Amino acid sequence: MPTGTVGTATIPLMCRAARTSTNPTGSRAPPHSLSPAARRQGTRDSGTEDRRGADRAAPAGRAPYRSGTAEPEMIVEMEWESAMSSISPSETAADLAAVAALLEMADRLGIVPLLERGEPVTTAQLAAAADVPEEGMGGFLSALVAAALLVPAGGKEFRIPDDFADRIYQSGYLTWSLRANQPYVEHPAEFLRDPVGAAAQYQRNGREVAVSSRWIGSQGFYPAATEAILAARPQRIVDLGAGAAGLLIDLLGRLPGSTGVALDMSAGACQEAARAALAAGVGDRLEVVERPIQSIAEDPAPVAGADVIHAGFVFHDIVQEGDVFDRVLRRCREALRPGGIMAITDAVPYAPAERERRFSALFTYLHAGFMNVELPPEEDWLARFRQAGFEQARCVPHRFPAGRLFIAAK
Repeated sequence: MPTGTVGTATIPLMCRAARTSTNPTGSRAPPHSLSPAARRQGTRDSGTEDRRGADRAAPAGRAPYRSGTAEPEMIVEMEWESAMSSISPSETAADLAAVAALLEMADRLGIVPLLERGEPVTTAQLAAAADVPEEGMGGFLSALVAAALLVPAGGKEFRIPDDFADRIYQSGYLTWSLRANQPYVEHPAEFLRDPVGAAAQYQRNGREVAVSSRWIGSQGFYPAATEAILAARPQRIVDLGAGAAGLLIDLLGRLPGSTGVALDMSAGACQEAARAALAAGVGDRLEVVERPIQSIAEDPAPVAGADVIHAGFVFHDIVQEGDVFDRVLRRCREALRPGGIMAITDAVPYAPAERERRFSALFTYLHAGFMNVELPPEEDWLARFRQAGFEQARCVPHRFPAGRLFIAAK
């Protein structure tokens, strides 16, 4: 019998389906009525082999099997079921891949914002939101329930489980790596041969970038930024490179008297931000502006009068553009109200810490090799703040591997 390793225990590979066998006539026979040879050949034992005494042979170190005790196959099955009751490190990838695929399907159906509210929902409500037949939505929800991504809430209602936010966060890394950066993953040779030509031909999907970034940010970099922003008690918040506006939507939900501006150059991201804001009930307090961050150097109107200006993973995009980086940072400082803060969420290159090094390696290489973006080290970020006129700046590590939050007050 083949064996497999789960954790540190080696056990026979037998699952519940192996409890019955088929003999040559096509009838079903339980495995314990077949001899070892018959089990290999698919034939029924005569009943005499291995049954001549009350005791049966047992593996070395184990007491003989006696009549009236559990059959060997039953013991094996119990061992197997016990081993399958938890996920070992070797199966983590399978679990994450399945969850990420199901959640991406849910996102493309447009039902994730409804689920994230945490309120019970019905199949009919979700089908209407996705504009699909109720029967088809019912089948998809069955898959979500089977995967423990949805829980029956009585009657015809469903709710998300307690770990739904964790699942969203974890899936964000997979969707960002493989979906948001799909052009680079699928066409590395083209980019290595002709970077400029490949960049013109293969472009990232702005919505994919925005959604996956929001999922990662939910626990990877929003918490630290949220804490810093809430401490400032802002009336007006501007987020540069807001993507799907996940950070702003959360902040406006916590600050009912505040307004926000979400600026992003991607039309897809801006459309997703507007849709998500309406779904969250803050659409009337969020202005969405489709513009590149570089435009602030010439026209700082979107940041004027802000109490807090946050920029997430966009300043590194203009670090190679001469003095544009410094001019945008200076304009932001000038636009802030007295006592306002500038908070930049970004990354440093090739972080060496064990928990950061693998994702940091991918993040750094994709930006340098495919996006022509050289991530500045921590000391360079702090120096840029000083050059822009900020007297004090500090750095706070994010949970996001190699992510850093740079905060400076006016």
